[in-house]
Amino acid sequence: MRKLFIGLGVVFAYIISIGLFFSNRTMYIKKKPYETIYDREVKENRFVPEDYDKLKKEDFVLSSPFGYQIKGTFVPSKIESNRYIILCHGVTMNRVNSIKYMYLFHNRDWNVIMYDHRRHGETGGRTTSYGHYEKFDLQAVVHWAKNRFGDDITLGIHGESMGAVTLLLYAGLLEDEADFYIADCPFSDFEEQLAYLLKKDFKLPKQAVLPFGKAFIKIRDKYSLKDVSPISCIENIKNPILFIHSKEDDYILPNMSEKLYEKKRGAKKLFIAPKGSHAYSLGSNKEMYENIVDEFLKEHHFS
Repeated sequence: MRKLFIGLGVVFAYIISIGLFFSNRTMYIKKKPYETIYDREVKENRFVPEDYDKLKKEDFVLSSPFGYQIKGTFVPSKIESNRYIILCHGVTMNRVNSIKYMYLFHNRDWNVIMYDHRRHGETGGRTTSYGHYEKFDLQAVVHWAKNRFGDDITLGIHGESMGAVTLLLYAGLLEDEADFYIADCPFSDFEEQLAYLLKKDFKLPKQAVLPFGKAFIKIRDKYSLKDVSPISCIENIKNPILFIHSKEDDYILPNMSEKLYEKKRGAKKLFIAPKGSHAYSLGSNKEMYENIVDEFLKEHHFS
């Protein structure tokens, strides 16, 4: 009997330790400091601070449905334009990471809206949920844009990594209210992505971690991993989507974008960039990236 209790104690301790470790790493993923992102973007010629500072822009603050403040920056087009693009950055980043995409659209006479996701940059929020709670904040930004600039604007949403997942969950589960979407390197299913990273980074089978990790996420952050699955709702999105992914991406595999593309109904386009690590499709294939965006916008009469 004593051995049984010891065995049960060991099992219980394992479940608690694994559950806490997994949920802590997921909910409170370590973010990159502002200075690190800023210095990297400048070093890699994403933008020149002096030129960026000269641009007309306006910081804005709006309320998240979860009670904290969402902070962002609006960069108006150089000429009068009825076209607006919302930019959603990736996990551990902030809106400084969106500046490279801002230039892509601003140079094409789009008004640009950049903002920080929950628990990132200057935006509040207790946890990171990889698109689950973030999609409601994106909805708040969309409503803010339409209330301020009018329901008749042409509106697109561009997202990178977690930002791409966020826009797909927004459009697939809440409202398909943007005119088009550009999803750069999203995962198709969060549980599948975590299983891949457990094997890749920790050499652990998903059966040893995910059952307990999922339970702790559900208890502590009140959502299920199955709620963060763009592949399960992609068929609900009617408006055009451009999927972009780097062939060399070994963090989120390109076949995830391919799966999403295959299941998407209606207008869609897929570009697998030949070079670049995760979220570096633009950085490593700038001319090709810009050309495919131009093609996509022209095909759907947004250019």
